[in-house]
Amino acid sequence: MNNTTILNTFRFIVLVFFQVTVFNNIHFFGFVTPYPYILFILLYPLNTNRHLFLILSFVLGLILDIFNNSGGVHTTACITLAFFRENLLKMSFGYSYEFHMMRITDKLSSELVTYVVTSVLIHHTILIGLEVFNLNFILEILLRIVTSSAFTIILLFLIIGLIKSPRK
Repeated sequence: MNNTTILNTFRFIVLVFFQVTVFNNIHFFGFVTPYPYILFILLYPLNTNRHLFLILSFVLGLILDIFNNSGGVHTTACITLAFFRENLLKMSFGYSYEFHMMRITDKLSSELVTYVVTSVLIHHTILIGLEVFNLNFILEILLRIVTSSAFTIILLFLIIGLIKSPRK
């Protein structure tokens, strides 16, 4: 086992633990819930097996669905985000995204903001859209997507700031 595998295993376990024990119990104003567990998908290394990455994303969503009794909405949102991640990286960082991915947590840049915001919006749109799944509540769906996304984005940048590598 190399250092990257240990880091990703630790990241997976810690994010799932805090999502299940802490963040699932936060409901600001009754409907704003952060979902920082998607940081695992966003920061997963690019130079690994894509099938393994999709399986791990599936397992991540499945574990959260089991704990939340949510019927597969987390799994669907995680798989979709994992499937489109490479395209989101190309859109945000350009075709040299593999170089930028190595240093994604080193500094705050417009590319990183674009990548995180777009990824969170895609994830939350699928998650909350499937969770409510009734167009009669379109305003509630949009409000929950916007507010939960904003809270999750702020939380993700705080976490990225905490884990970024120290300057040499």
